[in-house]
Amino acid sequence: MIYTSFAQLYDELFDSDMYDNWFEFVAKHVDKDSNILNIACGNGRLDCLLLENGYNVTGLDLSSDMLSIASKHANESNLSLPLIEGNMLDLSGVDDYEVITCFDDSLCYLDSEKSLELAFKNVYNHLTSGGKYLFDVITPYKTDVYYPGYMYNYHDETRAFMWSSYIGEYEHSVEHDLAFFFFNDEIDAYDSFNEIHCERTYDLSVYVDLLKKVGFKNVEVSADFGKKDIDIKTDRWFFVCDKVI
Repeated sequence: MIYTSFAQLYDELFDSDMYDNWFEFVAKHVDKDSNILNIACGNGRLDCLLLENGYNVTGLDLSSDMLSIASKHANESNLSLPLIEGNMLDLSGVDDYEVITCFDDSLCYLDSEKSLELAFKNVYNHLTSGGKYLFDVITPYKTDVYYPGYMYNYHDETRAFMWSSYIGEYEHSVEHDLAFFFFNDEIDAYDSFNEIHCERTYDLSVYVDLLKKVGFKNVEVSADFGKKDIDIKTDRWFFVCDKVI
């Protein structure tokens, strides 16, 4: 119930322009004849954009609730979107792909450098020779400067959502405190639910070193969906990594 509620609100409230920007980033680096695996596909909106523009994509996500929403969006658009319920830390049984993507700072939900390295290794092992890995992460500027003290509130006739962010336990980490309120007609009052989402990022050198450690070559890093060079106030890094054997 809790994550279902978050998934539905996330789908409704998320800035739709972000999907257009991610699509443009993929289109800049990926040929249409490539087989794409989109890890942490979430609500499937990016996957649907890719399918509508002639790309071949499969979505993978840990959350069955998100996958249900992704399937709904694909069906509403008469699109055939293969979906896999799976964990980026264990891709056993998943096919190899020419391109693997992972956006919306999903990698920042991993709890350690060890988990991040495993995620990179799994991707490397499931890319064909010459394949590409595209992903983004939030930066230390985002966790250390932008997020602390951040608040967002939403409400309609039957629901309310409160989001507050705080400095996390580890260096370059943040905790998002999410509170949901849903009106219950039976008791003429609101049911409430809370959950904490933890994100963690690292200095740029950590990402580059781990990528090269597992075998990636030609690691390219940029900002603003690949449109700008990085600077001190960059809030999200974008990576393009080649598997060259």
